[in-house]
Amino acid sequence: QRWVTAAGGQDGEVGKAQRAAAAGEEAGGQPTIFSKIIARSVPATILYEDDKCLVFRDVAPQAPVHFLVIPKRPIPRISRVGPQDTELLGHLLVVAARTAQAEGLADGYRLVINDGKHGAQSVYHLHLHVLGGRQLGWPPG
Repeated sequence: QRWVTAAGGQDGEVGKAQRAAAAGEEAGGQPTIFSKIIARSVPATILYEDDKCLVFRDVAPQAPVHFLVIPKRPIPRISRVGPQDTELLGHLLVVAARTAQAEGLADGYRLVINDGKHGAQSVYHLHLHVLGGRQLGWPPG
């Protein structure tokens, strides 16, 4: 089956998500690109870091401002969180808002969390996309 959509096509994010799901990456076990960024074995433009999370620019920006907020503790999917993650999830949102402000997104921005194959999740380490710097369209999908 060939996936061709406005959201990235076969070789875009949708294709990456389909391949990641087929490879069983959501099961974990292998280091993700994000765990390598946390470990500093893969470079990234870091905007913010604390003991719980890391914020860095997306390498394939979909808006003039596009950065990711990730927890340092790997969580494969938002659908796999539990009550023990409440404080961390709130922290990620607060950090996203503060970083958006620091990045000049006073006119607004969008937060996106992709979950699983149909949500076009291509990296199985929870991450919040923050996109802004232009008028975003609706609906997003």
